[in-house]
Amino acid sequence: MARSKKSRKVGLIGVRKDPDFKPSENRKSDSPRPKKHKGKPAGNRHNVEQKKVTGKKSAENKDPRHGSKKPIQLVKTETPTPVQKKKFATPAQELAALEADQRLTDLLDKLDDDKTLTREQQAYVDEKMARHRILCDLLGIVEEDDEDDDMDPFDDLDAINIDDFKH
Repeated sequence: MARSKKSRKVGLIGVRKDPDFKPSENRKSDSPRPKKHKGKPAGNRHNVEQKKVTGKKSAENKDPRHGSKKPIQLVKTETPTPVQKKKFATPAQELAALEADQRLTDLLDKLDDDKTLTREQQAYVDEKMARHRILCDLLGIVEEDDEDDDMDPFDDLDAINIDDFKH
């Protein structure tokens, strides 16, 4: 005898009472109830319910999520910060502060050692030295050149005419 495969479909068990019975039609007509839902719907975290408030337009448009809505700039633009100049009561105080400036002394030492400075550093040195000259002029301070100390005192003797000393 030939072997028949088992199927998963269950056939009719027993005899029907109603000869015109169709299972699909009967099931729809007997159960008008909606399906039971289990759990929350997908994407519930982002689907925030809007509260309806009558009369206020701002309440309808307000986003209930927290945080700043300000746009963030992704590319940094260079904006020069204004440098506040210190106010001094007297030129003497300003001159003392200028001579005590550690950055300026470091840059002047680099220049003395014949090292190169960047444009920014050179501009800083030029600005501070110009201000130093102005303050020295205001206070009547005369700068002594280092070259004068290196001069030979006998060089002045050549300029003297001996005939002036004869009687």
